[in-house]
Amino acid sequence: MTLKVGIVGARGLSNLLGFRAIPDVEVTALCDLHESFLQEQAQKFGIPKTYRIYEDMLESDIDAVVVSTPMQLHVQQTIQALEAGKHVLCEVTAGVTMDELWWLKESVEKHSDKVYMFAENYCYIPTNQQIANMISQGVFGDIYFGEGEYLHDIKYLTQGFNRRVSQEDASASKTSWRNYWQFGKRGNFYPTHSLGPLMQWFRGDRIKSVSTFATGWHTAPELRQEDTSITMCQMESGKLIKLRLDCVSNRPHNGAYYTIQGTKGCYEAPRGLGDDHKIYIKADGEHPEDAKWRPLSDFQEYMPERYQNVTEEQSEAGHWGGDFFIVQDFVNAIRGGTKPPIDVYDACEWTAVALLSELSVMNGGRTMDMPDFRKSGSYKDQIIRL
Repeated sequence: MTLKVGIVGARGLSNLLGFRAIPDVEVTALCDLHESFLQEQAQKFGIPKTYRIYEDMLESDIDAVVVSTPMQLHVQQTIQALEAGKHVLCEVTAGVTMDELWWLKESVEKHSDKVYMFAENYCYIPTNQQIANMISQGVFGDIYFGEGEYLHDIKYLTQGFNRRVSQEDASASKTSWRNYWQFGKRGNFYPTHSLGPLMQWFRGDRIKSVSTFATGWHTAPELRQEDTSITMCQMESGKLIKLRLDCVSNRPHNGAYYTIQGTKGCYEAPRGLGDDHKIYIKADGEHPEDAKWRPLSDFQEYMPERYQNVTEEQSEAGHWGGDFFIVQDFVNAIRGGTKPPIDVYDACEWTAVALLSELSVMNGGRTMDMPDFRKSGSYKDQIIRL
């Protein structure tokens, strides 16, 4: 039986090729308020049905919805889809307020016969999957520290829909939602690309508290978002994750830097300018002064089998095949009735880091407790100390 998919948000089609690479799956509907762009994208990708009204698409015969709209719409549209009997693959972040995260959790639990999956595709980047496999097999020993960075100068996106706006044209562009929900926020407004892979590497642990510190305003003082913020996530186990967000500073893009430290060795992602993924594993009897990096390519046997056998069609989906495998896992969860690899509890916890980091930095770096979304019951059952 063919699985029919509708996408809301015509600018968020990163998963489209992934769906098309899976047998008996069709993207049959596209929804967007921007009529001309909607028709342009539908024609370009051969999507037969278009809708300007989201509720109209939900009343059609689709089985699943990909929510690819601006982040402040994610929870509302997800809940509407679940109530309409549709499965949901939702882009990041999951929501924009703590109340929304509780509404999301409760709705997904209520509609437990439907799949909700959080579309954090950085978890599916091949090297991140390779490191996850190495960790699960004990190559690094017991990991106790992780670091993730998202460094991406996107100040220009505060103006309009244009991805590249000149200084001369910026003043004439339409103000973007990003001006309010991203650059209008303090702290780490966009943690999940950095945090998601790390949380999968720390599988079985949870974030206990969040503390955030920032640099103040130097590059673009007209924005509420500071140049750089540093967020420390203390895990329930006592281990530590450090996140850096910088979407303001004038610098080259590096959106996928990670490092981990374990009792047997460590891993570091590239920093740029010819750098490469690198591994250190301590040898028996080795003197610390003799420690040397090795390229990640020396450990290719730890790349998951499905990535080693990726087809050209699958790799074209984006992120070196990652955008195919995240869709494959979503479809498999629907067809198999199984728990998705990135579920609503992951979505809420990873997104809550953004919301707690804003409170923390506005209170001088105060430590903010993370609620446990996995506990049964509602928000009324948990006390959050401020």
